[in-house]
Amino acid sequence: MALDEASTALLTQLGESGLPPISDMTPEQARSLGPALAEMYGPGPDVEHVVEPAEAPVPVRVIVPGGTPRGVVVYYHGGGWVIGALDEVETLGRTLAVRTGCVVVLVDYRLAPEHRYPTAVDDAWAALRWVDEHVETLAGARVPVIVAGDSAGGNLAAVVARRARDAGGPALAGQVLVYPVTDANVDRPSYVDPANQLLVSRAAMIWFWGHYAPDPAQRGEPDASPLRAEDLGGLPPAAVLLAEHDPLRDEGQAYADRLSEAGTSVATLLVPAQMHGFFTLLTLPGAAVGMDFVVEQIAKQLTS
Repeated sequence: MALDEASTALLTQLGESGLPPISDMTPEQARSLGPALAEMYGPGPDVEHVVEPAEAPVPVRVIVPGGTPRGVVVYYHGGGWVIGALDEVETLGRTLAVRTGCVVVLVDYRLAPEHRYPTAVDDAWAALRWVDEHVETLAGARVPVIVAGDSAGGNLAAVVARRARDAGGPALAGQVLVYPVTDANVDRPSYVDPANQLLVSRAAMIWFWGHYAPDPAQRGEPDASPLRAEDLGGLPPAAVLLAEHDPLRDEGQAYADRLSEAGTSVATLLVPAQMHGFFTLLTLPGAAVGMDFVVEQIAKQLTS
């Protein structure tokens, strides 16, 4: 199915801005894209309060909805481990908090190339452990914890879910992986498909990997490419959201398949006519479809 009209219009608007593709930018230039896109979304729904606990080992922003929280969602933003900031995902976090009834903890892991692999993984893990130790303070009671993230953040969520299994905790109620990076192989069919060279292209992913893990040997490690882990059994239930026109589509599906084969409960949704990034581009109609799926799956994970 062809890319939908709203996504096509957005790409046209970005093209008319004269900005080069991400693969031709410096990291600093690429980071300027996020604030401009975030202005399109507005402030998001009202919540009970938003705090940034100074004692957290990694900077986090805690979004608390009204009422009694049902759980805590630890969310890792996307951006190829190179771009992305808390201000740019707060509207998404507020929406998730209100729709799910969960406290949402946005994690400000350190970015490459200033901080290369495995820094982001270590920060993601430190944040999860801190949240687990402070659930009662954050949510008012010992509620379930779920990890979630999009793109590079989906990669981090998948990695810390496996790390939690291997470490004997924290116990996780689920994992939500939105078009996750699961493998450093950029030659899969979805990567080379001309119809998928859109907001994020094969060239952009090569650029991201080059900044995050320039050593090809490191890219094959399971903490960089979770699809290459030998054992994916014993992991929490997973929700995997994919886009039709996405270079990462095949590796996301492959990861969902391997989780299922290992006995993990997996719910997968491939949203047609959408490109990589659609879930966080909140003005796109496809984002509502993705959010409905994520909210539904989090509800199931909280009660399973």
